[in-house]
Amino acid sequence: MAESGRYPKRTEALICSLYAEHGRSLLDYATRLTGNRAAAEDVVQETLVRAWKHADDLVEDKGSVRGWLLTVARRVVIDQARARSVRPAEVAQVDERTPFATDHSESVVTTLAVLDALDRLSLDHREVLVELYYRSRSMDEAAQSLGVPPGTVKSRSHHALTALRAVMGGGESCWSSVR
Repeated sequence: MAESGRYPKRTEALICSLYAEHGRSLLDYATRLTGNRAAAEDVVQETLVRAWKHADDLVEDKGSVRGWLLTVARRVVIDQARARSVRPAEVAQVDERTPFATDHSESVVTTLAVLDALDRLSLDHREVLVELYYRSRSMDEAAQSLGVPPGTVKSRSHHALTALRAVMGGGESCWSSVR
């Protein structure tokens, strides 16, 4: 293995000549393997780092340098695929053609506030709201599920929403869609 301090000028010149001679075809090959130009550039970079680490082997005419580079590039792609398959993704992979996902933080905060407010309601009021709004049931379906008359569901939902608004601080903006 070539040490960076032993032949720095020779190794640097070798890597520069390898890139000049094989860089374009190596990038094209890696792009075909990965299907992604940015990932292919990373593969080429890692391939050249490995070539730098094994510079002594490349200058001793032990076969085709181009073949060695293409084999290393293929192995880098395989190694990266294996690494991705055994680790959960830390960040969602975003396709360059896919628009960025919208920010859901406001809806998460609103949901948490509503859940907290629901916990402050009586059991009867909470059950009616859960049946009507979270389970998307009609008045009749909610009445049947709760075992009460439909009129009771209608009355409880009215009082539950009033109580919920009071618990939430009377914020009309949060509840305009609930009415």
